[in-house]
Amino acid sequence: MNIYPNERIALFIDGANLYATARSLGFDIDYKKLLEIFRAKGRLIRALYYTALAEDQEYSSIRPLVDWLDYNGYTMVTKPTKEFTDSSGRRKIKGNMDIELTVGAMELADHLDHLIIFSGDGDFRSLVEALQERGKRVSIVSTLVSQPPMIADELRRQADHFIDLADLENEIGRDSGGSEDGAPDFDDEAFENELDDHAA
Repeated sequence: MNIYPNERIALFIDGANLYATARSLGFDIDYKKLLEIFRAKGRLIRALYYTALAEDQEYSSIRPLVDWLDYNGYTMVTKPTKEFTDSSGRRKIKGNMDIELTVGAMELADHLDHLIIFSGDGDFRSLVEALQERGKRVSIVSTLVSQPPMIADELRRQADHFIDLADLENEIGRDSGGSEDGAPDFDDEAFENELDDHAA
């Protein structure tokens, strides 16, 4: 990773996209280790995690993860999911967080030297370009290893640095039993519904 020790950095995590990327590589992320690694690399100002939540359900399958992250160093940015029926009559849930992540990055940019975006979504290319025009360095975390790759080519080309999530597996992958106080396990279903919306 190309991060200087004195750089003010922030992590902008597209939750559904990062989940899909890690799943395509066959490992679960230990979010405690993830924070520790970036804290050791630079001056971590903020770690923001963006995800949509089904607010109308008594129990949301990703609520334990969201609560754990909220209490363990992450700033949570959430919004309610929207339910709709697609052209073939299937019930779908939409929860795209691109706008929220973009606004958050632009608002914090003046307080940062280096922004690290965890997403392969090509829609973020314009955001990366706008941040670079403000003199900021931007790294993208996704993967080329999966088939198909989880990162859009235009996003990888625009970024100052590309970090392949596969290269971080040994440092941030969860042990089979999970870390001592790592994030809880959760049901895949809530993220599954978002994945179509976050394709690179």
